[in-house]
Amino acid sequence: MFKGFRSFLLRGNVVDLAVGIVIGAAFTAVVTGFVTAFLTPLIGVATGTIGDFTQKTFTVGTTTFPYGAFLNALISFLLIATVIYFAVVVPVGKLQARFEPVKDTPVAKTDCPECLSTVPAAAVRCSHCTSELAGRPGFPAQALQPR
Repeated sequence: MFKGFRSFLLRGNVVDLAVGIVIGAAFTAVVTGFVTAFLTPLIGVATGTIGDFTQKTFTVGTTTFPYGAFLNALISFLLIATVIYFAVVVPVGKLQARFEPVKDTPVAKTDCPECLSTVPAAAVRCSHCTSELAGRPGFPAQALQPR
């Protein structure tokens, strides 16, 4: 029983996931600190307030609704999502596109009328049965060149 559990824990994807979660938590703390220290005060400058809406409330009857805490969380989420998108997602996407291998263009293929194997449409002979394909229906009219 413990042997199976140990092999599960030591599998590469579980360890990678654990490392990713820890790094993500640390990165979230850095981004949250950046948003709190720089971006939220900028919103305060733009709106003419302090940028902290936690004390904002409204009352219906005898019940008080602290909508400011929700508003702060919403603004923080939008700012964090924006920072993550423009500081991480866009650069990583460009980096992956740069190192992505060039995809080959697919070659048009058709079936050989003799053996029904798939051959390139521009082939002069079938690579499987060696029958001549030039001038046959569905194949380009290619002149057979002497070798």
